[in-house]
Amino acid sequence: MRIRTLSAAVATAALFSSAVLVAGPAAADTSVPISVGTVNDTVVDGTHQHLYISGDSTISVVSYTGKVLNKLTGLPQVSDLQLSPDGSTLYAAVTGADKIVAFDTTTLTQTAEYPTGAGTAPRWIALTEGRIWFGYGDQWDSGLGRIDLTADPATVTLDLAGDHDFATTPRLFADPANPDTLVALDPGISSGPIIVYDVSSGTPVIRVAANEGGFYRDGALMPDGQSIVVAGPGNRAVTEYRLSDLQMVHEYPVKDEPETVSVAPDGTVAATALDTENTGDTYVFPGGADAPASVRNLSDAWMPWGGHSTAWSADGTKLFVLTGTSEFRDFQTVTEPRKYVAKLTADAPATGTRAKALTVKGTLTTGLKLPAGTLLDVVRTDLLSPSGTSLGTRTLGANGTFSFTDAPPAGGKVRYTVTYPGDAAHTPASASDTVNVTRVTPALTLTNNKKAYDYGKNVVFTAHLGTTYSNRTVEIWADPYGADKPNKLLRTGKTDSHGNLSATVTMSRDTAVTAVFKGDARYAGRTVKSTAYAHVKIASSLSKYYRTGTIGSTRYRYYHKNTDAVLTTTMTYYKGRKERLDLQVYSGGKWYTTDSEYFSLGTSGKSIVNLGHAGTSGVRARVRTSYIDPSSGDNVNTTTYGAWNYFYFTS
Repeated sequence: MRIRTLSAAVATAALFSSAVLVAGPAAADTSVPISVGTVNDTVVDGTHQHLYISGDSTISVVSYTGKVLNKLTGLPQVSDLQLSPDGSTLYAAVTGADKIVAFDTTTLTQTAEYPTGAGTAPRWIALTEGRIWFGYGDQWDSGLGRIDLTADPATVTLDLAGDHDFATTPRLFADPANPDTLVALDPGISSGPIIVYDVSSGTPVIRVAANEGGFYRDGALMPDGQSIVVAGPGNRAVTEYRLSDLQMVHEYPVKDEPETVSVAPDGTVAATALDTENTGDTYVFPGGADAPASVRNLSDAWMPWGGHSTAWSADGTKLFVLTGTSEFRDFQTVTEPRKYVAKLTADAPATGTRAKALTVKGTLTTGLKLPAGTLLDVVRTDLLSPSGTSLGTRTLGANGTFSFTDAPPAGGKVRYTVTYPGDAAHTPASASDTVNVTRVTPALTLTNNKKAYDYGKNVVFTAHLGTTYSNRTVEIWADPYGADKPNKLLRTGKTDSHGNLSATVTMSRDTAVTAVFKGDARYAGRTVKSTAYAHVKIASSLSKYYRTGTIGSTRYRYYHKNTDAVLTTTMTYYKGRKERLDLQVYSGGKWYTTDSEYFSLGTSGKSIVNLGHAGTSGVRARVRTSYIDPSSGDNVNTTTYGAWNYFYFTS
């Protein structure tokens, strides 16, 4: 049962159409996760801007934004909730404790409890003046009971169903607008009827009963209390029945099994459907049953069933819907539920040519058809107008389509955005599509590609940019080899009158230098790269010789035949780097390699190697240190050969 505490006059447009639109939430709608599990019932407290949600032995007190503010616990199997007509008291059926309890809605403290008898298990409740009516029991042991609040103490009376034998616990509905009427649904059986009781005397008397298919999922009274809207799985509609004779008044069609129904103070009907095909789950009928539904698809999953999870705000301006499962629940707020959701599409060609005409087309669809001539706003966003420039308005055709042509003045990514601003009956809608518009590729060069330089040399790299439209800025980056050195911006600036921009690199490693032009409205961006190579720095010397001298024109270090020659090398250090030693001996007028071996460098870049001794006199030898890319353990420098050191063994 839903009892309203505030009335609202919500004006809606006269609506005439037969189409139904399925679309996602409007832009102003919100969806937030909420920490509630099972949902048995939901009622709205307009005075305090709260929702009360029962389930899992708890009543959650929730704000209009979906924030859980408080939890009333210790209520085993709490099910149906009702708010007193003045909004001051919340009543709850505590099925697992055989009682109905009352809470003050200001303090959220319990003010009363009414035991209904051992094993009664009250589940559904309704309020009329001075009385709480409750449906209790299970299956064929179900019944209708009453708590008389005018007695002191309050009295409980059972077995008031009259001539009907309930097959399941009856769902109950009452409304202050029709105070002498109580409506009961026998929901859990196909032959279960709708029963209208006269309760003016305090004892229910059946006025009329009719079987309308049973298995009722949910129900809600209309604002005047003269009819009831029922959701049941037998129809793809929620159905309104007049209480005086239970004749059908209206059908409100939905596409799948209806699960919940809620009625706003102005009579607007909202319903949710199971939505097994994910085509639309929430239906609002702004113009009544004779108008098309405004359909939203609030969830990609099936809608929850078995509990009342849909409610209007007390003033009827918002619709709250709980979606998802008990593990992952979302609190949905439809901020303009009576408006039809407009869905706009825009389709532009994938590519285009600058200054050449292209065509953008699309559709605008809505459950309440818009007339031909409806104005759409068009904005083009490009490199010349990054904030967008208006192309004016275009009109909608009779079949809901539109098209327009434009010759984009700029190249690159050009986005066309089409917007329908909405009106009193439709939500706004917007769509966009992007065209890749061709641009001229400019000339861009960079000096020093594949050149090698001595370690530590300052090398000037010059970028040259050819003709462009408006942008003359170039960036020069240097990326030294090795993971420990980042790519670094050396310089950014406009080229000179010759189209040149230069930057200096100190060559300590092989370096990839790039010049970047980011493009402009008519010329595409471009990047070019030069890779320059840096030698390592090598210094080596012999020790333990006893003198120097020349043989021919070459200077030698002289060693006694049994003295070890020792070579000390210093090389530019890099982690894991090794030097290569090449040892050669002179014989018969030629040099012959006797050994070639790698030795690790210390962290200072220094290495000392004992070359040994000849053991005999008259031996001429030479040795050199080299860095070999990548055999020396890395590739951050280019191969570098050191100078030969010559030595001679004597007696």
